[in-house]
Amino acid sequence: MALCLLHILIPLKIQAQQDTLILKNQDRIIGQVKSMINGVLTIEPDYSDQDFKVTWLDVLSLRSSQLYLITTRTGNRINGSLRTRDTDSATVTIKNLSEEMTLPFKEIVFLKAIEDSFISRLDASLSIGFNFTKSNNLKQLTMRSIVSYTGKNWSMNSSFNTISSQQDGISNTRRTDANIGASYLLKDDWYISVNADFLSNTEQQLDLRVATRAVAGSYLIHSNRIYFLWASGLAWNNERFDDDLDTKRNSLEGVLGLQLDAFDIGDLNIFTSLFAYPSITQSDRLRYDFKIDLKYDLPLDFFIKIGYTQNFDSQPIADASKNDYVLQTTFGWEL
Repeated sequence: MALCLLHILIPLKIQAQQDTLILKNQDRIIGQVKSMINGVLTIEPDYSDQDFKVTWLDVLSLRSSQLYLITTRTGNRINGSLRTRDTDSATVTIKNLSEEMTLPFKEIVFLKAIEDSFISRLDASLSIGFNFTKSNNLKQLTMRSIVSYTGKNWSMNSSFNTISSQQDGISNTRRTDANIGASYLLKDDWYISVNADFLSNTEQQLDLRVATRAVAGSYLIHSNRIYFLWASGLAWNNERFDDDLDTKRNSLEGVLGLQLDAFDIGDLNIFTSLFAYPSITQSDRLRYDFKIDLKYDLPLDFFIKIGYTQNFDSQPIADASKNDYVLQTTFGWEL
């Protein structure tokens, strides 16, 4: 009986690791291709439990029998297996149950094994920074975290960032922002998205702001080097302030946004976004949120991140600042 099981399981294991990757320097890797996200292909070799990461543009040839969710530069999403052509490594053949198609290798901008487990579809990172100065007993803690999940035609994302500072003789300073949202991918690189943004900071006497927005947009650039997209829609803004009157405000706002993600700059990634919120129900009020993150990848999935975030409100409450901004430097690890 045991011998029969071995005859069954050994071929299955071999079949599960049929993927063959050949790089431009002629290195050959045989194992299981897991994904290609942000221009980086992840493969688990059959001789190692550790994943290898390879720049997508350094791949010369790829042959795989797995089923993948594939996204092209034009926004088309295809389910199927893929392999480069023997006579032309710059062209890839994608095969599914109903058809077979060919397209240039560089046109593929996203690749994810459909059979992947929940954990493998999950991306997460956590980074922390801490400062302590004996003078005035200054203590400062900063933390940044991101969790996202990628489905077949949709994705979910969330983030949580906080910074707090304590110093003798000065009131405590705090700032916390968070986000949770979901996006559904449409044809031709269009998408719709629903998000809830949360912000609390002492600089603007803002106890809590909850801005819920619904937008639609498309990718202006969708390649193995850069994602650049725009968004437009509506937002409902609910605010509670930490002043003597416990002021509360609600307003309907328009949404205009741009987002850039550049990830093929060696070990450096750049992410920046700008969202403007012109008020519809409050005259002459304009808010905007700006963010830029520089992330440098280190070995073993560690990284260093420098981030700058600014929030502007043209009509803050009395005695509050129009601007609030923070510069964070953190060290972290990602899943």
